[in-house]
Amino acid sequence: MRLIVAGSPNAAVPTLRRLAEQHEVVAVLTRPPTPHGRKRVLTPTPVADVARELEIPLIEAQRVDADVVARLRDLDADLGVIVAYGALLRRAALDAPRQGWINLHFSALPEWRGAAPVQRAVMAGASATAATVFQLVEELDAGPIFAAEPFAIPADATSGTVLAAMSASGADLVARVVDAIADGTATASPQVGEPTYAPKLTIEDGRIEFDRAASAVFAQIRGVTPEPGAWTMLGSARLKVLEASRAVAPADADRDTDADRDTDADGEPLKPGALRLQGRRLLVGTATGPLVLGRVQPAGKAAMDADAWARGLGSLEGRVLA
Repeated sequence: MRLIVAGSPNAAVPTLRRLAEQHEVVAVLTRPPTPHGRKRVLTPTPVADVARELEIPLIEAQRVDADVVARLRDLDADLGVIVAYGALLRRAALDAPRQGWINLHFSALPEWRGAAPVQRAVMAGASATAATVFQLVEELDAGPIFAAEPFAIPADATSGTVLAAMSASGADLVARVVDAIADGTATASPQVGEPTYAPKLTIEDGRIEFDRAASAVFAQIRGVTPEPGAWTMLGSARLKVLEASRAVAPADADRDTDADRDTDADGEPLKPGALRLQGRRLLVGTATGPLVLGRVQPAGKAAMDADAWARGLGSLEGRVLA
């Protein structure tokens, strides 16, 4: 088949590579280069880099306007495949390939429609999700489903690790659907159930709320890692939390009893946000028990082990993350 592949982040790369092996990818649609790093160097998307490597014609566009639609029509494509392109396609663009567009979405639709399905699922404490391939329509992530494949979310996985694993298995799912469309055996069924939504994360979504249960705090940290990143404040200083883990077994962590909590210097359970060094572990209190901070990054400094950062503070008495 003659395919257009649209995508921007790393999550779209496995699908592009897989389809390029089996079909004729006549063009790749991706977002334009954006500034990255302290020097704000204009950097192409990961998908753009791979398209150039594979010598596939590239269309870089912030939005799919009339000019882009005209270019898509001129490609004489059979099908469009989209994975996290980052912008909505309107009717004119949807109609450009002869058989429309299919979309790889990282949730069990109609759950978590929107830009951040994996992140929102992890933040909600979900233990399972799915990769879903559906027919793209103008309504957000609402088209009929060709195929879905369940995915178990490991208890300690970040959204970054989940998305990387799902993008690999999702590429195989997309390839099977494209083959079925090509040979005329593909069928799609309407979505069933009440939709939930997964809006794009903001910086504020990454601010850690230590006054919640340990499981909820841990899920929040995992869900916003690596983007937009978990963070907190110690006084007026911002602290990024790059890695964290459970201090006790998940089955016991949320029982609201003193036995399940670590204690401060006075023998009292650690209060939400309070810090305590335990050997080489830095504990932080939550509403139901401590978490262990593994790697942190103070403002203006390099990432470091959390216990080393804490020792650099001197006494932890009265120091509370909030």
